[in-house]
Amino acid sequence: MITKLLPMLQESATSFEYSAQGSLGTVPTLIILALVIFMIAAVWKVFAKAGEPGWACLIPIYNIIVLLKISGKPVWWIILFIIPFVNFIISLLVSLGLAKNFGKGGGFGVGLWLLGPIFFPILGFGDAKFVGQKS
Repeated sequence: MITKLLPMLQESATSFEYSAQGSLGTVPTLIILALVIFMIAAVWKVFAKAGEPGWACLIPIYNIIVLLKISGKPVWWIILFIIPFVNFIISLLVSLGLAKNFGKGGGFGVGLWLLGPIFFPILGFGDAKFVGQKS
């Protein structure tokens, strides 16, 4: 029985073909690319409104440093972003600080934290002005 089954398994293993069925396709790829460009533009505008260079949103790690500065948080908090589970709390506090420094409330800060792709464009393209630190 096993001797009859073995050649069938070998044949099926050697005839396995790889295909590119995992690719998204042209239209979904273009939609995702458009959304990425839109988000870059939104964060760029947020940085520019805060008086920081907009291109800073494109540089990894530096964009977090600038975001911490805009949010009024110490730069050393970037270390806390590396710690699992702590990073969730830190990102919430940064979002709340960002909302506060743009004259928005805590609900908007939670929105930035949970629904960034919706709230960052509102902050960047809307009429919000950077008011800075409120003591």
